[in-house]
Amino acid sequence: MVLVSYDISDNKLRTKFNKFIRKFGGRLQFSLYEIENSPAILDNIVSEIRNNFETKFSEEDSVMIITLSSSCTIETYGYARHNNEELIIV
Repeated sequence: MVLVSYDISDNKLRTKFNKFIRKFGGRLQFSLYEIENSPAILDNIVSEIRNNFETKFSEEDSVMIITLSSSCTIETYGYARHNNEELIIV
């Protein structure tokens, strides 16, 4: 799994980045996405960031891509604790 976190100050650029990144995974937090890790998807994301976003970033903007291993543990509290539960509606 890969986590993509971003902090982009420009509203228009942030909205554009959000629309781009949500094509690949689900939102965990306002600016944090969980993406299934595949080399092709990750290459696509990195390429798009480098070619279409990075030159538009200001000094305050940042994007972080964090690759998680199978030995990573995730603890959740509050509403986030329900993210891994299956919901069955009858």
